[in-house]
Amino acid sequence: MQIKAVIFDMDGVIIDSEPMWAEAQIKTLHAFGQQITEQDCEHLTRGKRIDQIAHIWIERYQLNANAEEVANQILRYAYEAILAQGCAMEGLYPLLDLLQKQNIPLALATSSAPMIIEAVFNKLNLWDYFRVQCSANDEAYGKPHPAVYLTAVQKLNVNINDCLVIEDSVTGLIAAKAAGLQTVIVNPNYADPRFSLADKRVDSLSKLMATFSY
Repeated sequence: MQIKAVIFDMDGVIIDSEPMWAEAQIKTLHAFGQQITEQDCEHLTRGKRIDQIAHIWIERYQLNANAEEVANQILRYAYEAILAQGCAMEGLYPLLDLLQKQNIPLALATSSAPMIIEAVFNKLNLWDYFRVQCSANDEAYGKPHPAVYLTAVQKLNVNINDCLVIEDSVTGLIAAKAAGLQTVIVNPNYADPRFSLADKRVDSLSKLMATFSY
């Protein structure tokens, strides 16, 4: 496929942070007397915006707390974990270097809050790679609504048909396809039928290198 711009999701694509987000939610819910698992987070909140995550848990367990309180606690735990333990997904830097060498502009389109973007970019030294950074927190709706992807395309100033999205979640995949974008799923469980909407499915970023080797 001939691609002129690439839009990356962040958590689970750029940084191996999904376990950190799950642990942040587990610790937060534990403080309210509720026990949840990493699998609960995978199925209910992966790829969603922090306010959506907070509302999901409040409604599911009828928590005696407001959404801002729950969201801020989850964010605090996740932020600390990313700064302490965050590491790049396998194959990230070779792929970024290849795209940069080919002068393919890159954008970020994430459900994460700006403070998390900053933490990840500082931890992994990513500022020089990404021309555009977009947070769904700045949109009226988070993923699976396509708004954050449409904003990224607009800021890249490229034709939507010339963009490729790299995602890892069902929520993100739905958002990208709703925006009319070609989408690759990168996930060890890429054969999951929920990812059947994707244009391509691989288990790691390393497997994408051939896609951009012209």
